[in-house]
Amino acid sequence: MRAAFAQIEALLSQQGLSILGGFHPEEADGLQGAQTLLMIGPKGGFWPLFTTSPEYLDGEADPIDRWSERVLTEIAAGIGGAPLFPFGGPPHHPFLRWAMRTGRAHSSAVGMLVHADAGLWISYRGAIALPYHVDVPPPALNPCETCEARPCRSACPVDALRDGYDTPTCHGWLDDPRSDCMTQGCAVRRACPVGAAYGRLPEQSAFHMKSFHP
Repeated sequence: MRAAFAQIEALLSQQGLSILGGFHPEEADGLQGAQTLLMIGPKGGFWPLFTTSPEYLDGEADPIDRWSERVLTEIAAGIGGAPLFPFGGPPHHPFLRWAMRTGRAHSSAVGMLVHADAGLWISYRGAIALPYHVDVPPPALNPCETCEARPCRSACPVDALRDGYDTPTCHGWLDDPRSDCMTQGCAVRRACPVGAAYGRLPEQSAFHMKSFHP
């Protein structure tokens, strides 16, 4: 079946997800048969829904990926599309490039991806390729261009993003008992004013940080 943007957004909303941008593929994108690609990510209400899911409760590995695969596969099937995921490779789908193709995600002042609405909290659980045209959210300016304070630049307690990403320094800080990044989420991401209304619950941040730094 064909579905309009509002219908797809309503289906996603039931699972705590939202359309964070999209674009209409060209031949060079390699998405054969797709006329629309929608980028999907969490929004408010996602975490309480996810933590009551069988994937979260069964104690098996990779619960959030398994949940994403089940939920987005079901939604995609219902609207005549195909689900695509940022995990499961190689080969891996170019999610970062796709995100920037939407015009709503950009390279930030600290190098991470920044989203027009979600700021530095942006994450994608998957994408849906549709064989028909659906209107997509319009491009938006890089929010860093109008952010004079740029608190993200000085938010890291150990300055691990001064010249690119200093992986050992970052992970060393996460092991330090003075750090609250493991329980509250990355201090740099928290500092972004754009994402202030998109912030995560502490337990959600702790879940993701544990995956990042076991």
